[in-house]
Amino acid sequence: MSDIPVKEIGELLDEVSGKVPKLISGIIETLYSAEAGTRMGKSVGNLYKELIDSGIPKEEALQMAKDYMLTMKSMLNAGASNTNFGGKGSGGNKENFVPFNDEDE
Repeated sequence: MSDIPVKEIGELLDEVSGKVPKLISGIIETLYSAEAGTRMGKSVGNLYKELIDSGIPKEEALQMAKDYMLTMKSMLNAGASNTNFGGKGSGGNKENFVPFNDEDE
């Protein structure tokens, strides 16, 4: 006979499958809420201001602030693409979850 607690594993998986979607939804709400957008705007604006105050020319500071924002966008999109939002497989379903518009770049 097997020592694997099949019943307990099944119960654990049932419990986890009920909680994980709520956890993911909560994380998405946190990252893509109006408040998160406000924080991102303030962060980019503060970076730009600090660069200007440090003597960086405006064009360079603007490009650095844009690069910073695009880096944050890439990190968020990478996190989304590594999570399965209703898609099949381990790569996720980018068509169902696109928090940013590529035209903004």
